[in-house]
Amino acid sequence: MPPTNLPDSSSSESMMKASHPLDVWREKEYVSPNLHSLMPLGIAIDLGATHTRAGLIDRSGQILHRVSTPTPHQDIARFLLSLIRNVATEEEISQAVGVGISAAGPVDIQQGVLVNPPNIPLRNIALVGPLTESLGIPVYLANDCHAGIIGEAYFGAAQETENVAYVTLSTGIGGGILSGGRIILGKKGNAAEIGHFFVDSTYNMICGCGYPGHWEGYASGRFLLSFYRAWHIHHHKTFTEIPSIPEDIFHAACEGLPNALEFMDTLGIINGRGMSDVIVAYDPELIILDGSVALHNYSHLVPLMEEHIDRFLPLPEIRLSSLDGDAPLLGASILAYGYDTSIGSLNEGGTFLFERKSEKGT
Repeated sequence: MPPTNLPDSSSSESMMKASHPLDVWREKEYVSPNLHSLMPLGIAIDLGATHTRAGLIDRSGQILHRVSTPTPHQDIARFLLSLIRNVATEEEISQAVGVGISAAGPVDIQQGVLVNPPNIPLRNIALVGPLTESLGIPVYLANDCHAGIIGEAYFGAAQETENVAYVTLSTGIGGGILSGGRIILGKKGNAAEIGHFFVDSTYNMICGCGYPGHWEGYASGRFLLSFYRAWHIHHHKTFTEIPSIPEDIFHAACEGLPNALEFMDTLGIINGRGMSDVIVAYDPELIILDGSVALHNYSHLVPLMEEHIDRFLPLPEIRLSSLDGDAPLLGASILAYGYDTSIGSLNEGGTFLFERKSEKGT
């Protein structure tokens, strides 16, 4: 069962409801000595299990200033306030249109709370309430992969496509789905938690959520080493070298070590099962892969994964994100500018408060 003895970082004062961006949208003229034009600026945060990034981003997606630092496992709201004040001056903060937060979930977008992230040992982390109170500007929260698909829809490969699965293989595994031009959110903003698709009953690896057999418990950066060791034990293999980081496994495969190559085929089976579930669940015409594990190891992961994907439905195009790992951060900037995740549509009719990049000039 999932752990229950985790610290609770919420309070009655900070559990205020997150307001909808459409209710508080405002565009301010902004003057900065570092910029040569008037423009509104948004503050974006990508809160990950391993690292957190913040950026000061304009409407076109240009990141004017950015910072990155390891994610602590305590005082998350205070940490984010410090990060915001690192990436932006007090004047820039006061003139910003808002703050958008992309966070590794689960989240509660109605309450503005990071609920029980399996890769951060805290739960009920109130973010929207305390940050809004401290900064005096609107603050919005979304699951990191939902922010990722928003970023891709505005600035990346999903600009011309309405049925897209965004899949990140990083510290954890997650997904964001664009279906018919609408983002699938779910009740509280946690739809497409694809890392918790069941993919195996042979090795019974325990996921960070506490349950066995989940995709994330095998192929994510956090658990890849554990799976590699379990695979050796299960098949009575002798370790020629004991890897200390996941990259060591891929390096061993590059060097042609037999155990590493055989393991990579097993990993391809696991990834193929997970991706098969994504395809039959959401019927995408495009799958965008993101996250450090995918971006740095494409040649070892994707061909073997494709080999083991079921062909019940046609295999969609699979490509790497072209946004250099910034899709969630750029998506968070769209939240800051007023995109209403509670609606989910990427179409006209008031949901977009400025044009998608692909629609400009049409």
